[in-house]
Amino acid sequence: MKVLVIGLGGVTNGGKTTLAEKLKNMLPNCDIISQDDFFKPESEVETDERGFKLYDVLDALYMDEMVTSIHNWIKSPASSSVVTEEPQNICDNVKNVYILIVEGFLLYNYEPLNELWNRRYFLTLPYEECKRRRSTRVYQPADTPGYFDGHVWPMYLKYKNELEENASMQVDYLDGTKSQEELLSYVYSDIIQELNKLRE
Repeated sequence: MKVLVIGLGGVTNGGKTTLAEKLKNMLPNCDIISQDDFFKPESEVETDERGFKLYDVLDALYMDEMVTSIHNWIKSPASSSVVTEEPQNICDNVKNVYILIVEGFLLYNYEPLNELWNRRYFLTLPYEECKRRRSTRVYQPADTPGYFDGHVWPMYLKYKNELEENASMQVDYLDGTKSQEELLSYVYSDIIQELNKLRE
């Protein structure tokens, strides 16, 4: 049994969840773990001097629990909730390969996760498009006025810069303004190549 762990990270509202769900439907033995499931309750998230809840930092997440969940999945992927409806065009010899897609906005800035990835993707968006998409979403708690400019976007730039400065980190940057079909086609083909390498 072989395991492929795919990171799907990047900007808020970049299309990570949608892309992960579509890939899950197309790939054999595929499961998703979402970083959003590991947010601390609002009462445990720090507030800065402007009154902004600091959600876009690692301290707002139970990262150790997330790492544990991923390790548990890797140990026994067959016992997870994987539905093995085999896509017709995938060869028989990938039936014993299990794929985990981990999606979230802060995946590659946390050291304990970095030895796990087979492939890392990072969705980007320009400022205006990201702000526009963010304004159409309803969050719990709701974004306060100025929150995007005062916290969300600066934190995205900070973590993205950290990634770009880390020369050892192999990250495939994806343009989140491209159509979902285009992004899906590219990432799917790339993962199939990884599966083929595992078979060799």
